[in-house]
Amino acid sequence: MISLQKQEVKREGFGTSLGVIAATLGSAVGLGNIWKFPYMTGENGGAAFIFVYLISTFLVGLPVMISEFIIGRRANRAAVGSFKKLAPGRPWYFTGIAGMVSAILIMAFYTTVAGWVFAYAFKAITGSLNVTDAESAKQAFNSLAGSVWTPLIWQWLVLALASTIIIGGVRGGIERITKTLLPILFVLLLVCDIRALTLSGASEGLKFLFQPDFSKITGVTVLMALGLSFFKLSVGVGTMTTYGSYIGKNESLPGTAVKVMFSDIIVSILAGIAIFPAVFSFGLEPESGPPLLFFTIPMVFNAMPLGQVFLALFFILTSIATIGAMLSLLEVPVSYLHEEKNWNRKTATAASALVIAALGSTATLSSSVLADFKLFDKSMFDLMDFMSSNILMPAAGIFIALFAGYKLGPRVVYDEATNRGRLANRFFVSIYLFIVRFIAPLAIIIVLLSGLGIIKL
Repeated sequence: MISLQKQEVKREGFGTSLGVIAATLGSAVGLGNIWKFPYMTGENGGAAFIFVYLISTFLVGLPVMISEFIIGRRANRAAVGSFKKLAPGRPWYFTGIAGMVSAILIMAFYTTVAGWVFAYAFKAITGSLNVTDAESAKQAFNSLAGSVWTPLIWQWLVLALASTIIIGGVRGGIERITKTLLPILFVLLLVCDIRALTLSGASEGLKFLFQPDFSKITGVTVLMALGLSFFKLSVGVGTMTTYGSYIGKNESLPGTAVKVMFSDIIVSILAGIAIFPAVFSFGLEPESGPPLLFFTIPMVFNAMPLGQVFLALFFILTSIATIGAMLSLLEVPVSYLHEEKNWNRKTATAASALVIAALGSTATLSSSVLADFKLFDKSMFDLMDFMSSNILMPAAGIFIALFAGYKLGPRVVYDEATNRGRLANRFFVSIYLFIVRFIAPLAIIIVLLSGLGIIKL
């Protein structure tokens, strides 16, 4: 009992309301906004896909985020410990374990892409990213991703950066850095948006983003949008449960979640405005897929007046966007080792970083020496992405929704969501309970069955 009380006293939390928003938004805003959202929008029909994504976010992403906040703050524990405390002796804690495994897998391939982004930012700043056509853009990326040591070194550097911040703690590390970096990200995005909107032909890019063609909506579009709402809001991986445990009792959990959701959507739209008007202005195809960020963007920006400057700004803001998400993902295993295994924060961070570096190196080398190595007909990079995004995250999301909706029950949910009756949001909570009990689990089950190949749309 003495050791448990000591742990309670030493447990950190976010210091301010702004810190809560900055940290949780920093978790949600990342490569999902600057990289995944634009290329998936391009591949799936533009505005029609965004429309479906917005509905998916309201009906799935937001309710699961609120559920994680409630679970984390109620238990005052991180991802695994929350379920152990709220459902002692029951197997619900496997939900937290699934989330933690997802966080490690995502971090493994995420640091690969983050390493590429930081490398491109360095090249852009030094003026060595001079690509003016599709072939030179492809060669520039392949020379980076296809080599052995260069992408590994960049991956280890970004992991070391995230680890250093995590060691600083919840307030001194996560909160302080995200409060500093997020305003910079918004300013840089606005600068890139203004430049993109001044290009001739930019209106076509805006039409692509904001004029939906609903004939493009298919079953695949819906599944993609549902999956993206999970990935972008960082739900189902233990991050929001962990961050929820750091949120003070006076903060509105639904209010925080709604603010994060809308801010995340705004960043995604701003990223689309920075990219698609430029793509259409230069007569390129928006359906470039994942290479959009590394092939198309350098080619487009280099063709502009002052292109090198805006190219550097764009990859600097993309680098900043990766940091908040990396912090939240890394915090999941670190908090587990720190709280459940009683490791000090430095040791927990070092151990987590070493595991991620070892696993992540296989993802990075999937473009070079491990290019021909396949498991289940997938490269290590693709396998980690598939396992986390299509299986573990949806599975965890289902049980998070069921746990909040049924195991905790209405009394506990009302207690946490209304701050013991002090907040006038009972109607909102009633709607939330209906969605989290019936709509969200069903929608996520469809995503999971699709990921497993059991149903095909």
